[in-house]
Amino acid sequence: MEDKIRLGIIGGSGVYSIEGLSDVKKTAVSTPFGDPSDKLITGTLDGNSVAFLPRHGQGHRIIPAGINYRANIWALKKMGAEMIVSVSAVGSMKEDIHPGDIVVVDQFVDITRSRVSTFFGNGLVGHVSFSRPVCPLLAELLSDTCRSAGIRSHPKGTYICIDGPQFSTFAESCIYRSWGVDVIGMTAATEAKLAREAEICYSAMALVTDYDCWNTDHEAVTMEAVVTQMKVNVINAKKILEEVIPVLLQSGKYRECPCRSSLSVSIQTRPESVSPEMKEKLKLLTGKYLK
Repeated sequence: MEDKIRLGIIGGSGVYSIEGLSDVKKTAVSTPFGDPSDKLITGTLDGNSVAFLPRHGQGHRIIPAGINYRANIWALKKMGAEMIVSVSAVGSMKEDIHPGDIVVVDQFVDITRSRVSTFFGNGLVGHVSFSRPVCPLLAELLSDTCRSAGIRSHPKGTYICIDGPQFSTFAESCIYRSWGVDVIGMTAATEAKLAREAEICYSAMALVTDYDCWNTDHEAVTMEAVVTQMKVNVINAKKILEEVIPVLLQSGKYRECPCRSSLSVSIQTRPESVSPEMKEKLKLLTGKYLK
């Protein structure tokens, strides 16, 4: 077993070449829910271990609805992750959120239909609090770091999560915009739900690549345009991560965060009613609560 990590980064391959990261290796992690998207890329920064997980697999092989989100979060938890920073591409739903901006997400609207977003079920019921779906401590630090780095950013924003892989129709985009959301993406809401169940602090850094198709003053969303903007965004994301990772690894206050005890009042099933098989399967998450 590798040395336990404290911080996990989920994103695309471009964010993994962090300055100062040493002893880089790939680690395969097995989970009760199958294989994660890819091997974890682990390394050492300032004497602390960090893990990076390619959300879509190396080479971007997995569509958003096909990602094994449970395995991804479980793998990071198994490696010891106390915090997760998510980096993802999004479309803007507001005129003042421009391509190239970073939005530190604080809320989600989840309209996905074809994915599993809980570890619970099969005779074990849990209802975690999700009114504040990201870790406020992590979000504040990311926002402060964006500002100090001089990168145009927004300290909060609502992320609407769709299944994809298609981009929205014009009618859909206009409806979502009328709801007052700020950005649109396909992955982060599912990660946030599972991270909360896993008692891991989670924050999402959304990199704006385009205006969604509601904005008729701009061309419709194309992958070519998204990829072009994403190359610029990755440079900014790496700059933020290089500054924020050492701060996170040196701080102990995240260990006292309420995210770290989210299951303490959330499990509804009596321990004696949970099957031994289910107790064993979720022991990593619920072992301290189901004796």
